Amino acid sequence: MDALQERTEEITRIIEGYLPKEEGFQKTVLAAMNYSVSVGGKRLRPLLMQETYRLFGGDKKTVEPFMAALEMIHTYSLVHDDLPAMDNDMLRRGKPTTHAVYGEAMAILAGDGLLNYAFETALLAFDAEPENPYIPRALKVLSEKAGIYGMIGGQVADVEAEKKNLSIDEEKLNFILEKKTAALLEAAMMIGAILAGADERDVQKIETIARNIGVAFQIQDDILDIVGDEAVLGKPIGSDERNEKSTYVAIHGMEESRARVESLTQEAIRLLSELPGDGAFLKTYFQALVYRNK
Repeated sequence: MDALQERTEEITRIIEGYLPKEEGFQKTVLAAMNYSVSVGGKRLRPLLMQETYRLFGGDKKTVEPFMAALEMIHTYSLVHDDLPAMDNDMLRRGKPTTHAVYGEAMAILAGDGLLNYAFETALLAFDAEPENPYIPRALKVLSEKAGIYGMIGGQVADVEAEKKNLSIDEEKLNFILEKKTAALLEAAMMIGAILAGADERDVQKIETIARNIGVAFQIQDDILDIVGDEAVLGKPIGSDERNEKSTYVAIHGMEESRARVESLTQEAIRLLSELPGDGAFLKTYFQALVYRNK
């Protein structure tokens, strides 16, 4: 078993340990929540959080509730993104989407439930390390990056950009790239650094690294939506074209898109080399993320 698989399986066990028990009159929504999280995925956000925490010398369980919380937030965004009112996708990670299994109304409630339960979970960090003075700031970052000035803001701009194809301007395109995907990666790495006691300069550098990787990741996702293999991806390709989305690839073309993925990744790796600790795994992981085929 390689190092990435070991870490991914460890993180999945951590996340599953924070999922709610499926009981009571609300057990259907709890089952839908757990199904959504347990379908799988790269676990890249909690993995980035854990690795950044370790990079700055963190060695306690304080980070674990935040890892689970961020994966819940990411998952709720996917549940809502797959809904008929949004992308209307029936497959996610090779399995039926939440609304395909539980119906549209329960999928909406499952997304709502995951978002609220994420903050209940993150607050458990106070139980793990009540003397850690950085937990409130980590909670602030989590709230901002997931909210209207972060991921949700990016989703709003993305929805409004649909069916306008090439009419979107560069400023709005970059806003979508930086908020829709990069914001939660920024949250992951910043929270890891903050909880471990990193200084402000390094936290800012981490934010830039995560933004670069997030934008590169989204552009690669847009590339794969055109040239990817549906069987490998585990979801339908061509949804961006079907929904007439204004992606980086649609506006700048394939060659320029691939070049930007490369330049953003190399800049992130350069900045990573300036940080303390051993960043070898993160460097390898960045490359695997942005040059992936699924």
